[in-house]
Amino acid sequence: MRPRFGILEIPRTIEGAVGYARQAEEAGFDLVGVADSQSLFREPFVTLGMIGQATEKVMIGTSVTNPITRHPAVMASAIATVQEISGGRALLGIGTGDSAIYNINERPRGLAGLRDYVLALRGLLAGENVEYGRRDVHTRWVGGLDQPTVPIYLSAEGPRTLELAGEIADGVFCGMGLSPDVAALSLEHVRIGAARAGRTMDDIDIWTLARVNVGTDLVALTDEIRMELASTAHHAFRFTLDGKLVPPEMTEAIRRVQSGYKPAHHEDLGVSPNAMLMNDPALLSYMAARFAVLGTPDDCAEQIMRIREAGFSQILFTGFVEGRASLIETLGRDVFPRCRN
Repeated sequence: MRPRFGILEIPRTIEGAVGYARQAEEAGFDLVGVADSQSLFREPFVTLGMIGQATEKVMIGTSVTNPITRHPAVMASAIATVQEISGGRALLGIGTGDSAIYNINERPRGLAGLRDYVLALRGLLAGENVEYGRRDVHTRWVGGLDQPTVPIYLSAEGPRTLELAGEIADGVFCGMGLSPDVAALSLEHVRIGAARAGRTMDDIDIWTLARVNVGTDLVALTDEIRMELASTAHHAFRFTLDGKLVPPEMTEAIRRVQSGYKPAHHEDLGVSPNAMLMNDPALLSYMAARFAVLGTPDDCAEQIMRIREAGFSQILFTGFVEGRASLIETLGRDVFPRCRN
């Protein structure tokens, strides 16, 4: 499979988000995702509408939204509008919810709730009347939209969610890690879910998530994304560590990060309460090795090739650093050409 690369945008400002999206398209990225966290960042669907007008080729969509802060009819209408604005380039990425729900003192409602929500969305995006919450709902106008139906992607970080993605989603953002053993396990769970529904892996657009920073000082690069690695420890390993290939010696350090994580400071740049949680050198090194692409352009290209060999040909990067414009330029100019063959 031809490798494709995406970048996840946190809309700290509308101008910044649109500018980075335009730059990413020019740099050769294939996907621009926008995070949804209403208490911390700009509204994702408004942002996506503006990105859709400012770009021409990249896929755009939520990476990711959640089933709690928006009724499925509201969600379907919002992403269908983005589909119309972008000329058919939209996707809807959805997960159980993180900072968006924790900052309003809500909690995830489990995989059964996510399944019901996604199935309702699928019907609504097809212009059908569906039953949701024992009520008949519709988005009648979406059925007359002269664009392809918006594909639904699940963000999945555990075995059961990966299997659900294989069963019901058009695509998946795998978030359990990048190492060969973790990649193989992740893909096997997607395969199990697909088989359950009579599907194959070819029916599912598979991406993996990766933290990224490029430069010559590995210590400084890692230090700059401490808050990203804390976010990953908080989110990727929540609910349970079972079935996620976590070494026993990392268990207590991960739990300390999870217990101290501050949703109100989710992905804050610089020195932040969450970045300070990553004060265990062993944990920092482990998280960077499992979840990040770090180093010189040559180093990063080699790491991407290893990720491809492990089975992931499509990578959605974050890279929430101060020099974001420089990072996007460097990835497009100096890294991707080395690993697209």
